[in-house]
Parts: sequence; C-alpha cells; structure tokens
Amino acid sequence: MSDMNQSPSATVPDAKRGNWLDRYAPAWLKPYGRLARWDRPIGFYLLFWPCAWGLGLAAVANPAQGFDWWGAVLMLIGAILMRGAGCTFNDIVDRDIDMQVARTRLRPIPSGAVTARDALAFLVAQALLGSVILFQFNRFTVWAGVASLVLVAIYPFMKRVTWWPQAFLGLAFSYGALVGWTSQTGGLAWPPVLLYAGTILWVIGYDTIYALQDIEDDALVGVKSTARLFGDHVKPAVATLYAGAYMLWMAAGVMAGAGIVFATLSLLAAAMLAWQVWTVDADEPDNPRFRFDSNKYVGIVLTLALLADWVW
Repeated sequence: MSDMNQSPSATVPDAKRGNWLDRYAPAWLKPYGRLARWDRPIGFYLLFWPCAWGLGLAAVANPAQGFDWWGAVLMLIGAILMRGAGCTFNDIVDRDIDMQVARTRLRPIPSGAVTARDALAFLVAQALLGSVILFQFNRFTVWAGVASLVLVAIYPFMKRVTWWPQAFLGLAFSYGALVGWTSQTGGLAWPPVLLYAGTILWVIGYDTIYALQDIEDDALVGVKSTARLFGDHVKPAVATLYAGAYMLWMAAGVMAGAGIVFATLSLLAAAMLAWQVWTVDADEPDNPRFRFDSNKYVGIVLTLALLADWVW
C-alpha cells in the first residue's frame, strides 16, 4: 500500500508511540490533532516556557506584584492553540516537501487524511481561539502578539531561501519572553530584550539538533537548514549558540534584580545544554530527537530558578 493510501489513523513516524491522541481521540479528530501536533506536546512546551520566563523575570523585577499564575495558565492555553495553528500553516505550505521526506510523508495533508481546504479552516479556528486568549491582556501585549504573527507567517518559506530558517523560528518561538514581561509591565525594558535574544539563540541551537534527523532528505529535496550549513561543525556551532543563550539569560536576570539563587539553580540548565552538545549523534536513531525533547526540562529549570529567586 502506498503512503497516499494510508488510513487517516496512521501514526506519523516521529510521534510518540501510545500517545493520548492515538489511544482516546475519535477517528475523525485524529488527523486534525496530528496537524496541531497534539500527539507531540514538546512544541507547545517550548513555546510556553519563554512566556513563563517573561512572567518570572517580571516577578523578580517587581517582587511585590509577584508571579501571575492566571496569566501563566492563559499563556499555556494560548501556546497550545498558536503552536497548533503554526504547525497547521506550516503543513499547508510544506505539503509538497513533506511528501518527499520519510519522517513527514505520513502527516495528514500529504497522506490525504485532511485536505488543504479543511486544514485552512482548522487553522482559522485555532487562530480565533488564540486571539480570545490574547485579548485578555493589556493593549501593548495584544499588539506585540499581533506583530509576532508576521514571523509565524514567513517562517515556513525561509527554508527555501536561506540557510538560517532556524533563526526565523527563533524569532517567532521566543516571542513569549516579551509577551510574558509586557503582560505585567505594559512595556519593554532591557531585561526582556536580553531574555528574548538569549532564547532566540537557544531555539536556533535546539532546532539545529532536531534538523539533524532530516539532513539527508533535506539535501535531496533542496531544503536549507543550519544543520546542513554547519555540517561537520554542528557540535561547536550549537555549543556557541547555547553558551550565548546562557550568558544572555544571566544578563537578563541580573538586570532584573536576580541574585545568587537564580545564578546557582540555572547552572543545572547549563549542564543540560552541555550534555546535549556532548552526546548528540546524528548517526544514532532517535538520538537528536531525544536531545531536542530534553529542552523542555531546560524550560522547567529556568522557570523554577526565577520563581525561587522571587520567593527568596
């Protein structure tokens, strides 16, 4: 049976086996859930944690105001919706490329489980729900969120025109650092800008590791990536990106008023990043994906470090 004749319930190769979508969702919902990557929550974790960092940084800068727990809940819901919308848009744009890549040819659109028109309707529905979440915040944050849509819209096309599509992903996926801060302060300052810059480097680094999975297929179909650009120098390149990210995070924390508690606890995040670089091996199946997935723990650690410094 050809890939185009796969059942709508067929599992995408890089999805986690036995995920809740495969086990519990009705058959009609599964392909849409796969469009939104509900079977792979790592994406919305990585989109949400910069939001939490922005909130935590604002709490450190203004301890009396504290950490906005309700804002965090709203941003988590928003991250799920907007990550789903972004993935749906990406799949619509990349449907021809996805058919040529082993890891992606069973995605809902190239496999025929969902039409491009139905995927577009699903995209609009997610975006509208996401806008409901965004409008719960102040005007500055609303406009900042709207501005981020430009980055989301252009990202899928970048792999066709530049060796640095991961940089554009970083600009979009790191935006939560600004949203989290501005939701509490109504404006920008140097700490969230440094946090945003560091997070961009982090995203470029971890998505370079992720792109190692597709490096051979990407070369065949002409898709550009930093994984292909760096070639045999992937490890030192990602190490440099991660080191820059960590230094900028530390600078953001210091400028916001964080002290020894944040600096000490954040060393665990640095150790996790170093482990990724030291052990990544593109020739070992699932090795890059596992290291990519571990970045959710980096997000947790930095959030807890900021919360601990605020409490302290």
